[in-house]
Amino acid sequence: QVQLVESGGGLVQAGGSLRLSCAASGSIFSINAMGWSRQAPGKQRELVAITSRSSTNYADSVKGRFTISADSAKNTVYLQMNSLKPEDTADYYCNVDAQLSPGGRYFPYWGQGTQVTVSS
Repeated sequence: QVQLVESGGGLVQAGGSLRLSCAASGSIFSINAMGWSRQAPGKQRELVAITSRSSTNYADSVKGRFTISADSAKNTVYLQMNSLKPEDTADYYCNVDAQLSPGGRYFPYWGQGTQVTVSS
């Protein structure tokens, strides 16, 4: 199986920065994509950013402020969040699309989430 461990959340003032990290471990043969989603209280989970071998995409609400990057050697994905706003407050979840054996299907795996709170 695949385990995802997130870190880097916390409390920050508006305009500040945080860097989230997510390390994937386990019986991983290959990773196709890595990303971050978030869920604010009372709202649906939304995709924030995703990166793969061919492309990187962001939600319109974070373009120009957030940057996703990945270290394939470490199976780790990062989310640099700058110019944070109170509306960025949410639980942030990383996910990976991982293949556990050659020729196998890719399945999504999710972390437990890390809380980000932005005060005004």
